[in-house]
Amino acid sequence: MESDSIECISSLDGIDVDEIPHHIVHSQFSSSKTSHNNNKNNNSNNSGIAIHPATSVHELLECPVCTNSMYPPIHQCHNGHTICSTCKERVHNRCPTCRQELGDIRCLALEKVAESLELPCKYGSLGCPEIFPYYSKLKHEAMCNFRPYNCPYAGSECSIVGDIPYLVAHLRDDHKVDMHSGCTFNHRYVKSNPREVENATWMLTVFNCFGQYFCLHFEAFQLGVAPVYMAFLRFMGDETDARNYSYSLEVGGNGRKLIWEGTPRSIRDSHRKVRDSHDGLIIQRNMALFFSGGDRKELKLRVTGKIWKEQQNPDGGACIPNLCS
Repeated sequence: MESDSIECISSLDGIDVDEIPHHIVHSQFSSSKTSHNNNKNNNSNNSGIAIHPATSVHELLECPVCTNSMYPPIHQCHNGHTICSTCKERVHNRCPTCRQELGDIRCLALEKVAESLELPCKYGSLGCPEIFPYYSKLKHEAMCNFRPYNCPYAGSECSIVGDIPYLVAHLRDDHKVDMHSGCTFNHRYVKSNPREVENATWMLTVFNCFGQYFCLHFEAFQLGVAPVYMAFLRFMGDETDARNYSYSLEVGGNGRKLIWEGTPRSIRDSHRKVRDSHDGLIIQRNMALFFSGGDRKELKLRVTGKIWKEQQNPDGGACIPNLCS
């Protein structure tokens, strides 16, 4: 992040099969696994392989290496031990259970059983009530509205995920992001050497209005051969909710100004995706220096803006703005 002053006025690759334990303990969203493990321990003295009543079919469909659900093609060794197609390559075609060569045997029976299953979304503990056929579950989970959000901080590749309250606290406490209440803003950005861009992220500010959180980004980056400055707003929530809001940004000086109006993008869209789509207020460097005045050797930009909520007009059906006080 730039050190220039900013003033606010308002996976498992290449696994050796010998390194894989015979029994992999892991957690799941439900508590059925605990029950199964207790039953298995109570019957550990029995010879042979027995499937106890507490054993669920989903556990049979769990890969013993990565512990993820298995999808076709499901492979098995000559002794009947199963493994997912991804891990088959990672263990160098050797069964992690009996150490025999896996070959190219498909477990068609287990694949057929999977077709008959209906399973809850893995984000059920986060509020998703949906149940899906086994082979449709993955597609839903990739787009589930209850799935965790990625950290919207753009100054580094942060790997933190979570719900909105958790991410707000994370931005405040770990990234030291400025937090503001209200739906209007007035920022001044100062940079002593505006010719040094180097794809720098300048600032992220979080605003709380209408009971929601919004991320205001202001950045400098290279667009083709020309340095540009860009400001845009992201909504901390899903795209369908983001469409309920609008915002405006204004920058100017020397009797001129640029105004941008748009809909905030959801943080489901990555910061880079929004930036590269040019969906925001873009200021060419020469124009930014003109707005700054003086000898054009120092950047001094004042960016103002507001956020409002679109409300449906009960008479005409058109949207009317509801400005935050």
